[in-house]
Amino acid sequence: MPQITLMWPYHPKLLETPVPRYTSYPTAAEFSDDVKPARFADAIATASGDISLYVHIPFCERICWYCGCNTAAANKAKRLESYLDALHREIELVAMQLPAGTRVRRISFGGGSPNAITPVDFVRLFEQIVVNFPLHDPIVSIELDPRTLTDVWESVLRGIGATNASLGVQTLDPGLQENIGRVQPQEMIEKSVTMLRKAGITSLNFDLMYGLPGQDWGQLEQSLDYASEFNADRIALFGYAHVPQLLPRQRKIDASILPGAEERFRMAMMGHEKLVDEGYEPVGFDHFALPGDPLAQAVTAGTLRRNFQGFTDDQADVLIGLGASAISMFPDLLVQNEKNSGRYRMMLSQGQLPVALGKERSVEDRRRGAIIQELLCRGRARVSPDLLEQAHEWLLPYLEPGLARVESGMLVIPHHALPYARSIAAAFDPYRQQSSRRFSSAV
Repeated sequence: MPQITLMWPYHPKLLETPVPRYTSYPTAAEFSDDVKPARFADAIATASGDISLYVHIPFCERICWYCGCNTAAANKAKRLESYLDALHREIELVAMQLPAGTRVRRISFGGGSPNAITPVDFVRLFEQIVVNFPLHDPIVSIELDPRTLTDVWESVLRGIGATNASLGVQTLDPGLQENIGRVQPQEMIEKSVTMLRKAGITSLNFDLMYGLPGQDWGQLEQSLDYASEFNADRIALFGYAHVPQLLPRQRKIDASILPGAEERFRMAMMGHEKLVDEGYEPVGFDHFALPGDPLAQAVTAGTLRRNFQGFTDDQADVLIGLGASAISMFPDLLVQNEKNSGRYRMMLSQGQLPVALGKERSVEDRRRGAIIQELLCRGRARVSPDLLEQAHEWLLPYLEPGLARVESGMLVIPHHALPYARSIAAAFDPYRQQSSRRFSSAV
């Protein structure tokens, strides 16, 4: 990796403590079994206005070694069939609870890989949503695995009106692909991109990764160049988190060739600098979007938000998750479905909403959650004197070197301190002082 002057100051001690990604507050680490199906039903029944749906397909044709998602191999037709039957039933149960006047304005399919199921099964699933939910010209997005993206999906995506898609690319280097168990030649990605554009996809995201086993800057730069050349409208540049004690599949990865902490930091920094130079708008720390994309426009307008799908321009206050392990968000409640597909199916066979865990959001939770979201989405937040005083000890190591500053009641994270945003936001998360759960590293 070339020797350069760091655009971001490197303070390794401040990056040592793992912190949540804060796709919700409180985070899933605070979920418990106190929330019951009746409480979830009540939250749905009292929802109003615009609503977003997230539909989880927890299957992949082949499981990648690095993956931290709740997913299983799609190699048993009977298992897929019974899961989809249960998902159809859940759609009916949830839709029955929604009051008149609600409007579904967004539908997102994720996984796993939604294209791990057959195109016919996917169309039937979408039709079930159309029949049961009050759709109002929804924005439809889907995550896709290029390895199983056949030509027939072009007509499927055009037929459902999908405009947003995300491709799991990770890296274009053949050797690195071997190292992480995800082999997909460049020609395969090119074919997928061409087909998606023909299908009407106007916002295309590439998921890329740094910190992979054996990776250097040149290999990461090659993947970034490729994404830019193909005019990816969005790029998510994630750091690989090696936690084989939590994810046994990662034991297949050779930990001895993982880049060190400083090298990871440099990759993230240089990737950020390169994409900005290419004309991308930075969205938080690790997302990027071309100026015309709705995500970049949300940054400019100050309307960027964060939910379980990451940074989003979605302004709906209610997100309902469908499928095993899916998470729903309401202003005063967070709910997670049963992760185990067998128990998920059993609960639905009994006509019961498949609730496993959740968390009531107190007024204080919502106050702190708003601060955390503002810091991550806008780099600044108005903080009351009492909370600033409570957070002072945590914030001091960031205030002293200028990674954060207080101006007229506003806590500000300057641009050069972006890598520390999650760590700074954690100052307003008292649960972190009580939890031993391990999260990913800040960079």
